[in-house]
Amino acid sequence: MRLGTAMKDSVKTQPRRFYDGGVLAIGDRIGLPPDPAADPRIVLERHLERDLETFSTERRIAYRDRHLGEIPVPASPDFRTDLTSTPALFTRLVPKTGAHLPAALVHDALVAGGGDPSYTSTDGHVIDRVEADRVFHDAMADTGTGVVRRWIVWAAVTAATIFVKDGLPRSPLVSWLHRVGAGVSLALIVYPGYCATGELFDLDWPLAATLPWMGERVWWQEVPGGLAGAIVIPLALSLLWGRFLLAGVIGCVTLAVLLHVTLGLVAISLTYLALEKIAKRAPTIARLLALLVMVAALVAFVWFSFD
Repeated sequence: MRLGTAMKDSVKTQPRRFYDGGVLAIGDRIGLPPDPAADPRIVLERHLERDLETFSTERRIAYRDRHLGEIPVPASPDFRTDLTSTPALFTRLVPKTGAHLPAALVHDALVAGGGDPSYTSTDGHVIDRVEADRVFHDAMADTGTGVVRRWIVWAAVTAATIFVKDGLPRSPLVSWLHRVGAGVSLALIVYPGYCATGELFDLDWPLAATLPWMGERVWWQEVPGGLAGAIVIPLALSLLWGRFLLAGVIGCVTLAVLLHVTLGLVAISLTYLALEKIAKRAPTIARLLALLVMVAALVAFVWFSFD
């Protein structure tokens, strides 16, 4: 989706574009065709393999796209989905399930073949990953998903499309240029965040540069300056995304603004995973650590209360 087209298109919510997709013919089971007059039915069967939770769909979901016509999914009984593919860190922002779930299932089925064109619509349109991402955005709008959420999700899946092998229907050279541009822009966002943190807390960190939009000011002036930098710098870096400029703008700005929150959540998650491993493999050590933390907290409480 090009920037101009994306900004001009106004997708109005039309929930009836989703309807019952019928049933796939498997073995001796007789298949049922899509029924545009029936509401969509999401019937999932849970699978658990090596602690990885996935689901298969017992009924198909049909979606009538504005450009491609009818899209009944999945196309294969082997299809598996993890619902909305959201990292655990960001499930508060984009939950695994919710109003957007039908759109997420459609998108998962469309890209089930990886980078190769994985689906052909009823009208004969071959759907590659870039087009599948556009379908996802429009389908989320039809489910009533909020504007901000659906653009953030679209930018995330577009970034995945850029980096997945054969995800872009272009020459290998053009594909690699897009990957390098997107990768460099995302990597460069981290350094200003590193410098801004040092500026805010007056820390002399190694290799940190002075940011003129923050400088030696009081904190309540540095915070809006840092926020401005977290928007302006990513906007400039998003130019490296080429035809995916809009995804670059959304992805880079979101990453920069939420960088410190993300790092904090990563630290909490890694601590939790480490504690789980210790508790599972060395329960005695886990109990000793819990006791040590409680004693240290008690000592600190008394110290600071009566100092």
